[in-house]
Formats: sequence, C-alpha cells, structure tokens
Amino acid sequence: MKPLVYIILLTVLSHAGFVGSRITVSLTAIDAQASTLTVGVLMALYAALPMLIGVHAGRLVDRVGVYRPLLITSVALTAGILLPFAWPGLPALCIASVVIGTSFMLQHIALNHLAGFIGDPARRAINFSWLALGYATSGFIGPLLAGFTIDLLGHRGAFLALAVPPAVAAALLFWRRPPAPQPAAPKPGDASHSVADLLRNPRLRAIFLFSGLLATGWDLFAFVMPIYGKQIGLSATTIGIVMSSFALATFVVRLFMPLVSRRASEWTVVCAALVIAGTAYSVFPLVTPVPLLIGLSFLLGIGRGGAQPMIMAVLYTASPPGRQGEVVGVRTMLMNASHTFLPLLFGVVGAALGIGTVFWAMSGLLLGGGWLAAKRR
Repeated sequence: MKPLVYIILLTVLSHAGFVGSRITVSLTAIDAQASTLTVGVLMALYAALPMLIGVHAGRLVDRVGVYRPLLITSVALTAGILLPFAWPGLPALCIASVVIGTSFMLQHIALNHLAGFIGDPARRAINFSWLALGYATSGFIGPLLAGFTIDLLGHRGAFLALAVPPAVAAALLFWRRPPAPQPAAPKPGDASHSVADLLRNPRLRAIFLFSGLLATGWDLFAFVMPIYGKQIGLSATTIGIVMSSFALATFVVRLFMPLVSRRASEWTVVCAALVIAGTAYSVFPLVTPVPLLIGLSFLLGIGRGGAQPMIMAVLYTASPPGRQGEVVGVRTMLMNASHTFLPLLFGVVGAALGIGTVFWAMSGLLLGGGWLAAKRR
C-alpha cells in the first residue's frame, strides 16, 4: 500500500467515527429533552481541551514523531465513542465529548504532518488535496452511519457502530507504522520560540484567520442542523442525509481543485468560498423542504471544501523548518477556541431568539470574512 493511500485510509476511519459521534451526541441529548444551550455545551466540550493544548500537542508531534500519538489516540478515540454505549446519560456524553475531541485533535495534527512530509514541496498541494478528499469521504460516511444506525439500532447502537472505524485504524497502526519524518532535533535557541513568533508572520496570521472562519462554518453547521432538523420534524436518517450532502460537495469540488489552483489565486478561492458559505447560511432558516435543505448543505460544502486544500498547503509551506506540527497545532488551537466559545454563544442566542438567528449571525461572519479576503487579492 502506498504511503499516501495508507495515511488517507487512517484519516477516513478516524474521521468517520469523529464526525458521526458529534451528530449522535447532539441527537442523543436532544431526544433526552436537553436545551439548545446544553447541546451547545456538549459541542463546546469537543473543542475545549484541544483549544488549551493544541500548541503543545503540535510540539509533541514535532518532538516525538507521529506514530505513538497516532496509536494512542486511535485507542482513546475508540474508547471515547464507546463510553455512551456502556454508560448512557448526560455525564457520559460530556466526558465522551472531551475524550473524542482531544483524541481527534492530536490525530489531525499528526496526519496533516505526514501528508506534508511525503513527497517534494511541488507535490504538497496535491497530497493535501488527496487528504482533503479523504476527509470529505469520511465526512459523508460519518453522518449517514450515525443517522441510519440511530433509526435502526437506537442511540446506544449508533455509538457501538461508530466505534468500529477508529478501532480498525488502531488495529492497522499496530500492524504497520506509517512513513514519518524523524523527530526534530533541538537547536540552539529553540527554547525561545513561542507562538508569538508565528503570529508575527503576516502570511501565517492571515491563514489562521480565514481557515478558522471556514472551519467554524462547518463546526456550527454540525451544531445547528440537528437542532433545526428536529424542530421541523426530520428523522435522524434524514438529518444524516442532509449533512452528508455537505461532505459530498466537498468531495466533488476537491476533484476540480488542481484545475482551479492553476487558474485562480489562493485568496480568490478563499474569498469565493466564504461568500458561498455565507450565502448558504443566510437562506437555511427560510427553508424546510428536504430537497432544498440538501441543496443548501451541498452549496455550503462547496464553499468549505474549495479552500481547505490550498490553505493547508500554504500553511505547511509558510511554516518555519522543524515547526510544522507546532504551526498546525496553533491553527488547531485557534480553531478550537472558536469551536468552544461560538457554540456556547450561539446556544444562548438560539435559546433566546430562535435557531434562525444563529444561521444569520454565522452568515454575517462568513460574508464579512469574504470582504476581508477580497481586499487581499
């Protein structure tokens, strides 16, 4: 098996369990009569610890390599998803959210580091495009698996089914180590490196901002769509299908990214992605027919999926030597900060003013980001 194919396989297995668990946690809480704020807290718990340790996790990957973090977190991810199966109830959902979110954060850093390491810099964008297709594939599988198994087996059965993919990833890692860069050797002056050094880099700073906005657009969708779907009477399977159409769009648009990257600058793509996603968010609360919801979710996926491979390639290239894992960790920390506080904020807003207000607020953020990106073209 080729190294990149192996890395993508590990990504698909772990990410499918992660994405499916978020939907299952939300729908389990909603069926237990949890409030919008409570669902927001559960989604925030996925990102709270990763927000605090993201930079340290990136440095850990740089220092010890990727194999041990990948193996340990594959086992932890499986255990976190199994917890609500073994111990139903809100406390288990809270603990599982922390364990699953933290485990996958470390995996995300390590897998992106591996994808950037394989091949020469000229192939880096291609590698990240293939990796992004892997994420899109698992983003399609996870919600479908969650929705179908909830309706077929109940919430506990869904958690059991979702634990299978990361368990397979853990078994594969026991069987075969992925190709990986050697841990970075300490250099004189390394101790003085700080996150501030990275944030002073204008290019990195801009990439952190816009990639965070795009990632938040998907993260918030995973929070609000199950709530909105339940409010308008959709089944778990239908909600899963609507959310899977987002991932299908990211897969389709990434097939064309090599052609797009040759014809448009990175900031043109980012600007277009933010405007498309912001437009989709603005229409969502006005629509209830399932085909239109699937279409809007697909449109949102086009916006989210188009920019991500280019952003990751530029991020890796702009990273200082030996600090690639740390840079991905900083990006992860900033993204998780928004993933922690925005669900809490929008949970309060949704409880007070209705879920439509949440859609429109996110639309304003994305469209504002598109305006800023347009100024950089």
